[in-house]
Amino acid sequence: MEQLLQEMEKRVLGQRHNIRLLLAALLAGGHVLLEGVPGIGKTKMVRTLAGLIGGEYKRIQFTPDMMPSDIIGHVVFNMQQNRFETVKGPVFANLLLADEINRTPPKTQAALLEAMEERQVTIHGLTYPLPDPFFVIATQNPVEYEGTYVLPEAQLDRFLFKLQVGYPSHEQETQILRQHVPFFAEPAAASEPVISVEEIARERRKLADVVVEDSILEYIATLIRKTRETKRLLLGASSRAGIAVLMASKAWAVLDQRMYVTPDDVKAVARPALRHRLILAPQVELEGGTSDHIIDETLAAIPVPR
Repeated sequence: MEQLLQEMEKRVLGQRHNIRLLLAALLAGGHVLLEGVPGIGKTKMVRTLAGLIGGEYKRIQFTPDMMPSDIIGHVVFNMQQNRFETVKGPVFANLLLADEINRTPPKTQAALLEAMEERQVTIHGLTYPLPDPFFVIATQNPVEYEGTYVLPEAQLDRFLFKLQVGYPSHEQETQILRQHVPFFAEPAAASEPVISVEEIARERRKLADVVVEDSILEYIATLIRKTRETKRLLLGASSRAGIAVLMASKAWAVLDQRMYVTPDDVKAVARPALRHRLILAPQVELEGGTSDHIIDETLAAIPVPR
């Protein structure tokens, strides 16, 4: 996993923290929602990861006319053999990029999100398990909402993380530009996988051996409970949110080559694991508040276990 992280950082500049969170989600068995304006490398980040892991990668470009069968598959009649055949959709992949997921109607969104939760799909009455690992990374544009279908809160809850991809720094921007100057550009080499799906499965099994002390469990439970008690939120975090923070903390510890969870692990994953599960009160939105601010303030008010 350390080699995978290093290779990702070589190819995707200015997104070190988001890359670590992406790999933590992969280890934890969750899915990720990437949000950012167009042209800052969201799709490139996913394609780079796909090239570095040994598994099947597919991409769906969501459009308003897409149907659920376009994702999960359908049944066609083979006239030559006089029988029906199942055509599996792009959801049968180890890594699936759901590009601009908010541009397709709710019925199609629900078909994908159901597959994410159940790890299986039903086609013409037959149930088919999805590959293992099955990792979905969805993207959406937070600026343009015309002709889009916003994901409801109950479906956002299916994602382990919501990552916000921002602009690179001045130095990183210069490096990105340098890569596109012919004089400096090196021939693009095909990405060789640095980790197989079997190795990913082995790394995932390590999470079962990660030690989580009772004080850390109390710390996470207190964080979740505090979000339900504050009047600045209409909806606090659910029990599923607490499980997400726990599993993500364990994955973060494994990425740091530790077999125990610390409070810093919880703090590192709290924002991306909770920001999309909280609904702000109207007065907080009017004042320009965000979920991230409330998460940070809640963490600061909770005694850190020693």
